[in-house]
Amino acid sequence: MEFVIKISQFLLSLSLLIVLHELGHFIPAKLFKTRVEKFYLFFDVKFSLFKKKIGDTVYGIGWLPLGGYVKISGMIDESMDTEQMAKDPEPWEFRSKPAWQRLIIMLGGVTVNFLLAILIYIGMSYFYGDTFLPNDNIKDGLLVESTVANKAGLHTGDKIIAVDGDTIEKFSDIPEKVLFGHEVEIERDGVASTVQMPTDFLSQFMDAKEKGLVSLRQPFVVVQVPDTSANKASGLKKGDIIVGMNEYSTKYADQVITVLAKLKGQDITAKIKREEDVLTVPLTISDEGKLGIVYGAATPQTLEALGYYEFEVKDYSFLESVPVGLTKAKDKVVSYWDQLAAIFSPSTGAYKGVGGFKAIYDIFPSTWSWEVFWSITAFLSIMLGVLNLLPIPALDGGHVMFLLYEMISGRKPGDKFMEYAQMVGFFLLIALVLFANGNDIYKALFQ
Repeated sequence: MEFVIKISQFLLSLSLLIVLHELGHFIPAKLFKTRVEKFYLFFDVKFSLFKKKIGDTVYGIGWLPLGGYVKISGMIDESMDTEQMAKDPEPWEFRSKPAWQRLIIMLGGVTVNFLLAILIYIGMSYFYGDTFLPNDNIKDGLLVESTVANKAGLHTGDKIIAVDGDTIEKFSDIPEKVLFGHEVEIERDGVASTVQMPTDFLSQFMDAKEKGLVSLRQPFVVVQVPDTSANKASGLKKGDIIVGMNEYSTKYADQVITVLAKLKGQDITAKIKREEDVLTVPLTISDEGKLGIVYGAATPQTLEALGYYEFEVKDYSFLESVPVGLTKAKDKVVSYWDQLAAIFSPSTGAYKGVGGFKAIYDIFPSTWSWEVFWSITAFLSIMLGVLNLLPIPALDGGHVMFLLYEMISGRKPGDKFMEYAQMVGFFLLIALVLFANGNDIYKALFQ
């Protein structure tokens, strides 16, 4: 069932993005009376699952879910239809249209991608609002269990104030900014300092295969006291929180772990918070520094109720949601552009994290959530828009690059040159797709 839910979300999101992207090319092409021969969701290599001709256009669904396309007459694209290009131009062909019209047609797809993301973020702001933890509300610093982060100079209890001069407003912004940052401003025991992150920090983090970089410090919440535990008769109950051990205060679970190492092999008195009461119970610590107790993390609601953190909830009117959505879309574009820059900089090692279709599939949750679905779809739309703007022949950005050259110089690149450029771009894209999906396979088999 989990697979069905994840694959359904994946295919729905992918189909929506492909259809709307291609519609962004289709609509201006039609407005400028340019013939569109095909409009396809997925690729129809050898055969189609469905197709129907309406007017001059064949609409269809292919069997290979690696993308989609519109075939515009008189345009050198991935179809490499050189026979058509060898004939004299027709007035309804792409190549016969003015450069400014061709530019609008080529920019239509990415324009729709960015507009879709903006509309989704506006809608989500209006319907769901925002629930977040302001960075200022993290009074006792963060939990930093990553050995790579520790080696770089970040430790549990550090407050991360800013990264590369940008003040951190929300806790949720910290992991990404630190992973791709260079200078991290921290406060440790009331003293401010700066940590210089290694150039290959992201590479080190991925090689270490650690799950998390930083997280919220949590109380030690008792989940279960097994029958085999030496503390079975201690009186501990599910939901109890250990807030002290002998003379030590243990507000957080990481402090409990530290104190256990100091008091291993001893019988101690623990202070327990149970609902509104504070009790004391005797506990035995093993020679290995263990209590033999299953403990877990509290939910955000519980953390807030216990007074550990104060989350902020914002609701927006429709008019208020517009600038909020625009800001979210802009921030995601900047963020993804920074990630691309890191990927194309070999020294960072970010290329190791590049993923293909499995990586995209994995980010969808195993339970259906429209809020999460739309959030992921908005980000994927931005990703698709940015990637398509890269000046690589065979991508929209490659066509735009040649059109801008034509408009500035007044000289149109020759058809033969465009054919060769398209071939080079096509092979580059194939190499990138193979690399990204090869990374997925490698991680699945060896990590």
